[in-house]
Amino acid sequence: MHRKEIEPRMILLALVGSQAYGTATPTSDRDYKGIFIAPKEYYLGFKTIEQKDAGWQSEAGSGLFPFLDKVQDCVAYELRKFLTLIGNNNPNILEILWLDPEFYLYLTPLGERLIDYREDFLSQKVRGSFAGYAYAQIKKVESHRKWLLNPPECKPVPQDFGLNEDDYKPLTKSEMNAFLEFLYMLVRDCIEYLDAAEELRILLLEKIDYKGLLKQHNLPEEVLPKVQEYTRSTDDFIRLLHVSQAYRRSLREWEAYCQWRKRRHPERQELERKCGYDAKHMSHCIRLLKMGIEVLRDGVINVNRKKVGDADYLLTIRQGDVAYQEVKELADNLFNELQEVSTDLPSYVNREKLNEVCVELVEMAGW
Repeated sequence: MHRKEIEPRMILLALVGSQAYGTATPTSDRDYKGIFIAPKEYYLGFKTIEQKDAGWQSEAGSGLFPFLDKVQDCVAYELRKFLTLIGNNNPNILEILWLDPEFYLYLTPLGERLIDYREDFLSQKVRGSFAGYAYAQIKKVESHRKWLLNPPECKPVPQDFGLNEDDYKPLTKSEMNAFLEFLYMLVRDCIEYLDAAEELRILLLEKIDYKGLLKQHNLPEEVLPKVQEYTRSTDDFIRLLHVSQAYRRSLREWEAYCQWRKRRHPERQELERKCGYDAKHMSHCIRLLKMGIEVLRDGVINVNRKKVGDADYLLTIRQGDVAYQEVKELADNLFNELQEVSTDLPSYVNREKLNEVCVELVEMAGW
């Protein structure tokens, strides 16, 4: 769908990100998120749309909101996609409903009605979702810091891992993924028939992406005998899998390093050189952890960090004025607190409630 079709169907359009957090710098971008309800044929026919995240500039002049004509970062979610993400307690989506009034640049009665339900959309899944997003930020910090202090010298080749391109070729990505998919199915089938022990309940509650973990990380050497037993694989195949995973992961890291070096903004590069870590990612990590703790403890999402009182400290981190060891220790402590904080929130978001909200708003829209 084009801007001229989507923007009249918007029920909410907001300024988000650092501007709403109160942590914007003079060079910070202005990021926008919106929610719209698709026409009838997208609900009753074969047409589908989940979101619009591109084309705002190329379609300049065709929408209702001229200030979007030059915007680099704007995402408009169709209501069903938005509510699906809400059900997963996605941090970047939840906060759209908890902004200060001045950050809603366009808000219809339908958008106000959606905001009325925001407390019903909070659950204990926040513990996993906020921790997961924060963990992703800190993994980027650690990767970039490693590249800053000890950059890889050359592209890895199969021979570095005892492989070659003739009689002992590395497994391809699709070959490894096919085997790991098989392994995942075996493990999943075992898990599904276990009693709902507390440890298992927590794992399932947090929706850990086991398949992604299997495909992104090398299988530890100590578990290989069990993997071989479960899958009835040969010794040669298990050994080939092990070294192929190591090679592919090293190659993936080399490619990520090259992309990072190529795309680094000069200002950000200078900041990393100054403080020894990616200060922007670390600032986001600390903010996410603090917000997650507040949601579980208090049942509210405090988007405006100036009102909470930690905006200045987050900005100090963002500007690289906090030592790496200090901010890393803070992150570790916050991760622990997030896992341990008690909460009165329900275990899950009520799926039936999400469905009722969707039907109500679509009927209110009238098509």
